[in-house]
Amino acid sequence: MKHELLIKKIISLALEEDIGKGDITSIATIRKNQKVVGKFLVKENGVIAGLSIAKQVMKTVDSKIKFKTFVQDGSKVNQGDIVAEVSGNARSILTAERTALNFLQRMSGIAAASSIYAEAVAHTKAKVIDTRKTAPGLRILDKMAVKVGGCDNHRFGLYDMFLIKDNHIEIAGSITNAVNDCRKFMQKKKKKFLIEVETKNLAEVEEAISADVDIIMLDNFQIKDMIKAVKMINGKSKVEASGGINLSAIKSVAETGVDFISVGGLTHSVKALDISLEITLH
Repeated sequence: MKHELLIKKIISLALEEDIGKGDITSIATIRKNQKVVGKFLVKENGVIAGLSIAKQVMKTVDSKIKFKTFVQDGSKVNQGDIVAEVSGNARSILTAERTALNFLQRMSGIAAASSIYAEAVAHTKAKVIDTRKTAPGLRILDKMAVKVGGCDNHRFGLYDMFLIKDNHIEIAGSITNAVNDCRKFMQKKKKKFLIEVETKNLAEVEEAISADVDIIMLDNFQIKDMIKAVKMINGKSKVEASGGINLSAIKSVAETGVDFISVGGLTHSVKALDISLEITLH
C-alpha cells in the first residue's frame, strides 16, 4: 500500500509538471469528442517494464481510457513489437502520451540493462544489485525495473540498513567504533538492521571480519585482492563487490566468489528503450 501511494504521487507530480494549465495544442487542434487508438511500438530489442505505470498514467488523465497489454513486464521484446494498445478520447491520450512514455521508456531501459547484467553472472552465485544512484523522486520505479530485468535491489534508502562508508569510518575513528555505535543504536531503539561495512584494503577487511558484520563491501578492489578477501572472509559475512564495475568486468568479478555486485550504472546513466505511441483514428 505504501508503494502504491508513492507511485500515485509520482505520477500526479509528473502529470502536473507536463500539463500545467492544460494541453493547449491538443485542445486547439482536436475535436472534444474525437476517438483514437494508440499502439505502443517498440523500436529496438530489449526488455519491457512499466506497462502498469503507463496504464496508470493514462487512467489518471482519463478514467474512461481503455488500456490493453499484449506482453507482461519482464518480457523480451523485439523491434516492431506492439506491447500495448490504448483507446479512447484523443485529447486525453495525447495529453498523457509523453508522461506515459517517459516512465515506460526509462523503466524498460533499466530492465533491459539489468537483464544483460544478470545473464553475464548467471553461471555464478553472485547477484547483481542496484544502488541509490537513481533519478531523484523515481527510486521506487527504478528499483522495480531492476527487479523486472532480473537483478536485485540493495537498500531502498538511508533508513532500512546500516551502510558504514569511508566517511563514517573517518568520523567514528575506526570500523570497530562505527559498528559498535550502530549496535548501540539498535539496542537503544529496540530495532534490528543489517550492518554493512565498506572496506578499501585487506587490513580493513580483517577489521570488518573481527567486527562480525553482516556484509563486507570490497570497494574498488583489484581482482587478485578480491579473491584474497573472499578467502579471508570464508563465509563469515556476505561479500559485496563495488566501484565502477561495468559489463566488461562483471564476469571476472562474479567468478571471485562474491555474493553481490553493486552496479550504479543500472540506474544512474541508463539508456531509455526507444518506444513510441502510434495513433490512428477510431
